[in-house]
Amino acid sequence: MTGRRNDRPLRSGYTTGACAAAAAQAAMVALLEQKPVERTELELPGGITANFKVTKCLFSNREASCSVVKDAGDDPDVTDGAEIWATVAWKEEAGIDIEGGKGVGVVTKPGLEIPPGMAAINPVPRQMIASAVRKAAENRLDGKGLRVVISVTDGAKLARRTLNQRLGIVGGISILGTTGIVIPYSIDAYTACISQALDVAVASGCQTAVLTTGRRSEKFAQGELALPEVCYIQAGDFIGFSLKECARKGLAKVIVWGMIGKLSKLAAGHFYTNVSDSKVDISFLSELAAGCSIPRETVEVLRGAVTATHFRKLLPPKYIKVFCDKLCQMAARKCMESVEEKLAVECILTDSEGVILGRGHATG
Repeated sequence: MTGRRNDRPLRSGYTTGACAAAAAQAAMVALLEQKPVERTELELPGGITANFKVTKCLFSNREASCSVVKDAGDDPDVTDGAEIWATVAWKEEAGIDIEGGKGVGVVTKPGLEIPPGMAAINPVPRQMIASAVRKAAENRLDGKGLRVVISVTDGAKLARRTLNQRLGIVGGISILGTTGIVIPYSIDAYTACISQALDVAVASGCQTAVLTTGRRSEKFAQGELALPEVCYIQAGDFIGFSLKECARKGLAKVIVWGMIGKLSKLAAGHFYTNVSDSKVDISFLSELAAGCSIPRETVEVLRGAVTATHFRKLLPPKYIKVFCDKLCQMAARKCMESVEEKLAVECILTDSEGVILGRGHATG
């Protein structure tokens, strides 16, 4: 689903992680070859090859620095046009160290994928950067190691337009991305695809639709539920629209499958779950926890969570199921009420590995 803008397909772009890896790969080549690099080809997760223009290239015998300007395609991305630098330098010890430089944020609070004190370069981009440097080195390291520093021009300024400060990431932007590709979505195109997918499901005899919040959730759901493939709909942030379409098309039941962030928004009555429209309410989750007989001192600790996932990780193990079941029950009730009880709704909550943590049902 790429949508359209001015009667042309919307153009995909590349993540900050992909740009950082491309810059690092170019810098490695410049360091080894001692000559400027103008372009570099990078293999992205999933086997796709992308070609990047190297904007600037500086090198000496000890280190090389290259920059790539991020092109987010037609996605309205804060970091579109950002200049992302990678400096690759020799070090005596074997191994590749990846660090953040100027313009890359530092994590200061627990609960994110990167622990406090480290640069906000997420795990997949770190893997991409290391892989790109190794590939460029082509076994020519001769036992030496490498220090890779990722920097972003005006990164601190760009970060003011993101949620980084609220999440405890200070001093710059995050280096993100799991696929390397930014896919722009037109709302009209996305919702039209949901509606068409539901038409196919109904025409195939499905009475139950499974609304998932993304590709990972869909994969988890397909591994657990014995339903035909056409019953699974990637609703993304458009759960409210999808529920109304399910009711309009006469389905009997909807299963909403997601993780704690999205389901917490549904439980609070927010049916468009994009961060631009609704944010996770930690106070709401804390009040819900208090209603699960969780000790007051534990609830006070939970109030300090910075994300929904962090909140879930702070829950004592013996309270996870009761809390997650209650959250799912509330989300299912809110979803059913949003379509005037024309659908039975079940909500299923998993962790990032697909382990089911809670379930809740609502019927008219």
